[in-house]
Amino acid sequence: MRTLAVGDIHGGLKALTQVLDRAQIAGEDKLIFLGDYVDGWSESAQVIQYLMELSKTNECIFIKGNHDVWCEEWLMQGLVNEVWYMHGGKETIESYNGFSEEQKKAHCRFFEDMPLYHVDDEKRLFVHAGFTSMHGVEREFDIRGFYFDRTLWEMALTMDRRIKKDSKFYPNRLKHYNEIYIGHTPTLNYHKYQPMNAINVWNVDTGAAFTGRLSVMDIKTKEVFQSDTLPMLYPNEMGRNK
Repeated sequence: MRTLAVGDIHGGLKALTQVLDRAQIAGEDKLIFLGDYVDGWSESAQVIQYLMELSKTNECIFIKGNHDVWCEEWLMQGLVNEVWYMHGGKETIESYNGFSEEQKKAHCRFFEDMPLYHVDDEKRLFVHAGFTSMHGVEREFDIRGFYFDRTLWEMALTMDRRIKKDSKFYPNRLKHYNEIYIGHTPTLNYHKYQPMNAINVWNVDTGAAFTGRLSVMDIKTKEVFQSDTLPMLYPNEMGRNK
């Protein structure tokens, strides 16, 4: 059985199905999605529907991202966050044309059930963005950090790899987990097109919302599977604005 971490999808159903095909997903594979399923390309609602069906054949964990929070608010209360609308929300709302109220309610429940993080038996943490508590995710003061924080990744990037985990200079919040898997901050920001590693943090968001690809990583072997670039798959669309 493989455990696979899946980066931010952002409404790119074509990329999702393509990369899962390239990874040759089998029924015994466990899939951990790192959030931001919606907003960007034109098939956000279709992505959610696909993931709901996929969870019937595979063990799946769906971490909640900031775009998923905004979409859930809209589905539940009709709230249209202005920032969300300008950063992919408009396309997500349009993708729900033709979906019944019952289907929308089912999608809302799907979002409601998403955890904000997951820690497995090998002390590997999966979270959309990050966290700030030196005591670990269980004692995070503001849960918005789980889907908005970038300081975890920024800190990991600046660390000297020669610093060992038992050093007093090693950040306490990193000591709780053997590995940490995140999305949220596209590796395109650093001119990288593959998942990036810094200390014990792996960033699997390779910019599918923009001009990048959707990535899937085997967390044991670190083998990476990728889709084509999203503009190639959606040539008549613009994707999401930063």
